[in-house]
Amino acid sequence: MAKQFDTLSPEHQRFIQAQKIYFVATAGCEGHVNLSPKGMDSLRIINDTTVRWLNLTGSGNETAAHVLENQRMTIMFCAFEEHPLIMRLYGKATTVHTDDENWKQWYADFPDLPGARQIFELKIDIVQTSCGFAVPFYDYTGERPTLIKWAEKKGQEKVEQYWEDTNAISLDGKPTRQIVAS
Repeated sequence: MAKQFDTLSPEHQRFIQAQKIYFVATAGCEGHVNLSPKGMDSLRIINDTTVRWLNLTGSGNETAAHVLENQRMTIMFCAFEEHPLIMRLYGKATTVHTDDENWKQWYADFPDLPGARQIFELKIDIVQTSCGFAVPFYDYTGERPTLIKWAEKKGQEKVEQYWEDTNAISLDGKPTRQIVAS
């Protein structure tokens, strides 16, 4: 049932663009595995072997720590409507932070969302599809406004303080390189 591809076909790209949620998995050489759901308008297909996703402020910053250590990343998409399908993108990721040279150029591809802290670029090694027959149907009813409201209420200065206080070290005590852009 599973099939592997070297690149994203136009059909794969249409499937990704139709999804409202995706999941990002990373792991350091040791310690905890991280799996995070992502939503909003935060993923871009750059070409048939590259995607980028905008990471907003969260309670942790495990992905940044893991990518600093070994770059392995998997992004998974699931069809919750219509025909069943699971798609995984396996590859190596790099991180662009708000103070990096490429930040402004890459960030211009995304909506201006408060609390944006990194952009991850995944160079795809393998695209894998599988049936998804056991994935249930779910109805999309809209985006949650909570994170945006939280970041707007705090303001950029307090969000950056939150990064310093909460996002600089991972669960496993590893640095995330989360820094303030100013």
